[in-house]
Amino acid sequence: MGMFGTSRLLLGAVSCTFFLAANSLYSSSDDVIELTPTNFNKEVIQSDSLWLVEFYAPWCGHCQRLTPEWKKAATALKGVVKVGAVDADKHQSLGGQYGVRGFPSIKIFGSNKNKAEDYQGGRTSEAIVDAALSALRSLVKDRLSGRGGGYSSGKQSSQESGGGDKKDVIDLTDDSFDKNVVNSDDVWLVEFYAPWCGHCKNLEPEWAAAATEVKEQTKGKVKLAAVDATVNQMLASRYGIRGFPTIKVFQKGEDPVDYDGGRTRADIVARALDLFSESAPPPELLEIIDENVVKSTCDAHQLCVVAVLPHILDTGAAGRNSYLEVMLKMADKYKKKMWGWLWTEAGAQSELENSLGIGGFGYPAMAAVNARKMKFALLKGSFSEQGINEFLRELSFGRGSTAPVGGGGFPKINTVEPWDGKDGELPVEDDIDLSDVDLEDWDKDEL
Repeated sequence: MGMFGTSRLLLGAVSCTFFLAANSLYSSSDDVIELTPTNFNKEVIQSDSLWLVEFYAPWCGHCQRLTPEWKKAATALKGVVKVGAVDADKHQSLGGQYGVRGFPSIKIFGSNKNKAEDYQGGRTSEAIVDAALSALRSLVKDRLSGRGGGYSSGKQSSQESGGGDKKDVIDLTDDSFDKNVVNSDDVWLVEFYAPWCGHCKNLEPEWAAAATEVKEQTKGKVKLAAVDATVNQMLASRYGIRGFPTIKVFQKGEDPVDYDGGRTRADIVARALDLFSESAPPPELLEIIDENVVKSTCDAHQLCVVAVLPHILDTGAAGRNSYLEVMLKMADKYKKKMWGWLWTEAGAQSELENSLGIGGFGYPAMAAVNARKMKFALLKGSFSEQGINEFLRELSFGRGSTAPVGGGGFPKINTVEPWDGKDGELPVEDDIDLSDVDLEDWDKDEL
């Protein structure tokens, strides 16, 4: 029980201590400052210092490898640049707020704390220190030329990062609403306001700052808009607007729903990013054609789901596609879990099959692998939407029986040609030349 640990709510008291121990890659004795939703605003956003912040997940292999380098960099930069870390698996709202999509993600918080930059450099302590010093240099130059500088309060900084600047809030009217919103593939958050309303005025700078951040984080896929309900009364009556401000969420093919979250920039951004991940495309379903596919998928995700489908000669292309279709549906259903999805053909990766105990079960078969713990769980039910859904639901609650991967590590993966999408062909036998054989003699042979 609890081997996958995706949900800690259902774990008994025995497991809790294990999670506390295994949960963080950093401790108070390090020079890395642990950041949480409780202290992030005070420590980072309201700070005059330059910050380097790593968003990590304790189960992620790349994060574990970065840890000693991150600690080394933090010690070297002590008193010069602040170095922090966020367990974004535990604090998903904080990761979501800064658009963290994979681990580890490193952000640089410089003179404008509301516009963090992505760190794209190397993962060694030297590379990290170099980037920090170069960012520090530009921060000091900004101050020298009168741009930027410290902030006395987080509130002020959200105003400065576009408080009065509504450039990314889209104004909608009775005439423009339908063509922009109703059939759009994008997600829309629409504020209905009245110019005389005090609460609307308080919301305005937060809405404007959130609009800019959401536009950047979602590449424009989630839009923030505003409707003056005193002028556009047709819209106000169509959507039953009774008070101001009222915020509604519009998604393609769904009835609008009321937004009932908080009114700060951070709250609005977090909700927008949640909506973004819900409407994001499903994860990729990759064929195992070499070791790299398996390693990169299973190292970067908490779980990788591996299906072994029957040989192409047993199912043909149509049969195989129907199995892949079921997997794609499940990948979409569980996309917020950020799992990896792989498939291979029976016999193509026999060592992988053996290590997951699949070989003798018949096909199609499925296993979910936790690469960090080198444990796996096997689908015992049917390879159908219902069977796979039950299997994955148990795993997402940290339940289900598990076993260690045979051999204790990843087996050898063969490099194979990717499937061409066609039916299989039987191997062609060499034609036997019968021209020299005297068939009449065969009749005379007697046994």
